[in-house]
Formats: sequence, structure tokens, C-alpha cells
Amino acid sequence: MRERSSHIRERLRPQNLRAPSLDWLNFLIADVRGGLGPYVVVFLIAEQGWNPTMAGVVGTVGGWLGLAAQTPIGAWLDRANRKRAAMLWGLLGLSAGAVVIACLPSFWPALLANGAMQVASGVFEPAVAALTVGLCTREVLTSRMGRNAAWSRAGNIAAAVLSGLIAWRFSARGVFLQVPVIAGLAAVAAMTIPYSKVDLRRARGLEPGEGRKEGPQGWMTLLRSRPLLVFAACSFLYELADAPLLTLVAQKLGSERPGAGIILTSVLIIASQAGMLAASILVGKRADSLGYRWLMAMGFAMLPVQGVLTALSGQPAYLVAVQLFGGVGTGMFAALTPIWLADATRGTGRYNLSQGAMATMRGLGATTSGLVSELMVEYLGYAAAFLGCGAIGAASAMLLWWGLPERNKQVPTTAPA
Repeated sequence: MRERSSHIRERLRPQNLRAPSLDWLNFLIADVRGGLGPYVVVFLIAEQGWNPTMAGVVGTVGGWLGLAAQTPIGAWLDRANRKRAAMLWGLLGLSAGAVVIACLPSFWPALLANGAMQVASGVFEPAVAALTVGLCTREVLTSRMGRNAAWSRAGNIAAAVLSGLIAWRFSARGVFLQVPVIAGLAAVAAMTIPYSKVDLRRARGLEPGEGRKEGPQGWMTLLRSRPLLVFAACSFLYELADAPLLTLVAQKLGSERPGAGIILTSVLIIASQAGMLAASILVGKRADSLGYRWLMAMGFAMLPVQGVLTALSGQPAYLVAVQLFGGVGTGMFAALTPIWLADATRGTGRYNLSQGAMATMRGLGATTSGLVSELMVEYLGYAAAFLGCGAIGAASAMLLWWGLPERNKQVPTTAPA
């Protein structure tokens, strides 16, 4: 009996918990996406002389094109067996869009390229999460997801450092031209994942087992789940408040210091990602014991504080420190989301659809925030925009605390016989 229990525990801790291919995939995908987000807006405003409203339109409308694809991508991944192929196509789309932004920085090419990059980006998060769930049992899932997030944050830091160096030594366009090179490395990492070890039933949220015949529940299952609806609303509000903060700070500093916009953006991103890296490690080691609701509420509560702190001073060193603080809260939210959804949708067969739906809500908040925040800056000033973000962040924290129940912190220690 003791030997049987030992064998079971060994099966629950497979080598893929430390799979280097999954580590490097998370690192390189974060790296290849380093030319997105704030770099696009800062490049167009600080380097190409666009006015903030036009740049906000490109960010918002282009983001909406990608936003419309988020939930369908998740639903398709629930059915698709070739998740690696989806990531390869996504890497190709990212590369093409980045080259267009660098070489044709006029309105329509930039708008369409940003939309293409947003669509491509929607593949990676649910696909990597699905592969992780398919590779790991629940007993090691939290640790593996925390490790995924940590490697992703390390990739973001590397991307910010590399982008800053390229902008300093060469040109701002070089930040986008690096994307195809890193995309090729990410494609190699994706192809080295031991795909034969992926349980495709578990990867979509069904109970594993070759002999099982039950299929997924209807997509209306998500709409009938109160916790999922509350979490979706919290995700929207959080991104509406959080997404523009770093971009606005970088935009403000870049406008005050012409020629240094990309470098300052890289420094801010490094600080934010360092905070997210620390939070990812904490989630991987302590989320099961401390409880997801407490950690997530802590992360949400840090957002309104960050908004207020950002409005108090315009000194670069101070703002970098504030981004480090805010990154801890954002990192908790980002690392806990796929774990919480895996528990919330277990047995439904709709894990990837829920990932896509939450990505849609986050994307809706982020893309809407681009236009709203730029309008606030143009008519009310930067301080009002920062405080507005803080107020929205406070609303998201209250909704999460009062509306989201704590999920079961206990996980089984043995597998069924």
C-alpha cells in the first residue's frame, strides 16, 4: 500500500513541472510581444509626432479588431487538437504587424497592423494555459502556473531591456524589427513541447481518461455562473484602470524629454515587470495555502493606491518606484486568473472558452481605456487621468471583495485509485 501511494505521488509530479520547453516558450512569447502595448503609442506620439487623440484611436480601434476575436479563439481552442500550430500562426501575425508599424507609421497601416497584432496576441494566453493544464495534474498546477507567470515576467523584463538598448544604440524602429527574430526562437520552443504527454481532455476542462465519453457543457454554462460573471466585471474594471497608467506615465515623460520616450518606457516596463515577477513567485508558492480571494483582493487594492501615488509627483525615479509597486498587484491578478478559472470550470469542458471570455473583458477594458485616458489627458490633464484610474480601480476592488466567493483552497493529495 505504501509503495502504491509512493507511485501515485510520483505520477503527480511529472518531469514537465520543470519542462524547459514550457519555460522558454513563456519567456520568448513575452519577449516577442515586447513591441506591443505602450511602445506603439509612445512610438507614434513621441517619435512620429502624432497627437494623443489620433494615437488613442489607433490603439482603441485596432484593439477592438483583436477584441472581437478573443472569445471565438477560446471556443476554437476547446475543440482544436493542434494548439501549437495556433501559436505558430500567432507568431507570424505578430511579426508581420510589427514590421508594418516600423516601416509604414501612417494612420491606416498602423491601425490595421495593430489590429492584426491584437488578434495574434489573443492566441497565446489561452493556448499556453491549456497546454499547462493538459500537462499537469491539479496537485502541481498552481506551482506550474506560477512558474509560467514568472518566466513570462522575466521575458518582459528582457524585452524591455533589449528594446531600450536597441532604441538607444540604433533607433526606435528597431524595437519593432526585433520581433520577427524573437518570434522564430519562440516557434522553436513551441515545437519542443512534449505534445504526446498533453491530456487534451484535461486541457479543455474535462475529466481526464481515454475511456470517458462525456462532452463539454453548453457555452451558456458560463453565463449562468455568478462567480464567473463577477470575475468578468472585475477584469473589465481592473484593465480599464490599470492598462493606461504605464502608457500615460511614459507618454508624459517622453513628451517632456524628446528622444528619450522609448528608453523611459523600457525603464518603466522593467520596474513593473519586476514587481509582477515577485508576485508570480509568491502565487506559485503560497496561493493554495493562503487562498485566491485574499491574494487577488490584495492585488486589486493596490491599484487605486497606485493611481493616487502616480498623480503626486512627476519625477522619473519616483514614477519608476510607483510602477514597481503597481506591478506586484497586477502580477497577482495575472498569475491567479488561469488557476482560478481552471477550478471554476473543472468538468465543464469550457476552460479555453472561459479564458477567451475573460481575455475579451480585459481587452475591452484595455482598449476602451486607451481612448478614454487620452481624452482625459487632452481636456483635464495628466493628474486628473491618474486619479480617474485610481477611482475605477477602487470600484473593481470593492466588487471583487463583496461579489467573489473564496474557492476551495484544499487540493487532493492522492489520485483516485
